[in-house]
Amino acid sequence: MKRTPASARLDREELAAMLALRDPAGREELRRRAESVLLEECGPRVAFRGLVEFSNICRCNCRYCGIRRGNRAVRRFRLDPGEILECARFCAEAGYGSIVLQSGERNDAEFLGFVERAVRAIKRETVSGALPSGLGVTLCVGEQAPDAYRRLFDAGAHRYLLRIETTAPALFARLHPKEQTLASRMKCLESLKAIGFQTGTGVMIGLPGQTHGQLADDLLFFRDMDVDMLGMGPYIANEQTPMRRHAAGTRARHAEILELSLNMIAAARLLLRDVNIASTTALQAMDPVGRELGLQFGANVIMPQVTPVRVRREYQLYEGKPCMDEDPQRCMECLRRRINAIGREVCPDDWGDAPHARRRRAGMPEKQR
Repeated sequence: MKRTPASARLDREELAAMLALRDPAGREELRRRAESVLLEECGPRVAFRGLVEFSNICRCNCRYCGIRRGNRAVRRFRLDPGEILECARFCAEAGYGSIVLQSGERNDAEFLGFVERAVRAIKRETVSGALPSGLGVTLCVGEQAPDAYRRLFDAGAHRYLLRIETTAPALFARLHPKEQTLASRMKCLESLKAIGFQTGTGVMIGLPGQTHGQLADDLLFFRDMDVDMLGMGPYIANEQTPMRRHAAGTRARHAEILELSLNMIAAARLLLRDVNIASTTALQAMDPVGRELGLQFGANVIMPQVTPVRVRREYQLYEGKPCMDEDPQRCMECLRRRINAIGREVCPDDWGDAPHARRRRAGMPEKQR
């Protein structure tokens, strides 16, 4: 029987009130509660996912995104299969246990075949005593047809992140051209779950015109969708997009968005309890210790950069992205120190599946496990 702890029954008004907290004492109490639930449900360890941004070629034209199709200032790239495999081998040897393949969105046959072959190669080439089934593979390559998702699942990917950005229809429409719809995004999430992927999503926090009530609705959507993982982050404007006029502006507004983002992580932890929640790079773009703060407010996943340094500057969805010139070894060592400094430790040689996913998986048909 599915557990329904008291926190899972939080209503929209309670969640919105959590998100609206600004006073230090109230926010510290929220943080403390979220951290307590995290330790109870997931434990103190932090899962690493080596992040490979393997292509910035994108068919979409989202109004907030630095690699949107309409941004002609970006030099487009795609890593070759050997480079991707080299990144995967580094992850396996470094003890990450898991890798994320992320790119701009394409849905043509050539792209799908490329990703499928990359996943199969990673699974084949990273088998070891520590990883008897190879690296865990998460994909973040956008909206695809159900048969495409099935091919990628059968190739060996077992997690998929598809951010919905917002569940508010009018706000979604302001962020995207008319051919990109909220209904299509939701249908894709349903397809991923039906196929058997551990499914993740997330939203941008602090969007122009976004309300606490809308963010509370997003949290309830995550609950009702029964997601396994979340990747959420603060909205940071990119100067090469139509939404550049909506930059945070004042230092006070910048601090407000960061606080709201941390409150959102804590509220998600209290509501969803045993899912994986990433402390995203965008938090560090807002504050030098932003990722540590994310962990202290209830997150339990970090995605160190393993993308080759030579192309990282061509994959900037937002301004001020950190770690642009840091090689993967230094990035790993830095993050380990930072995580240890807040009393947490990295979980080595483990896929880092969420307890929520493991519990749900136990009730799945065998072909979906």
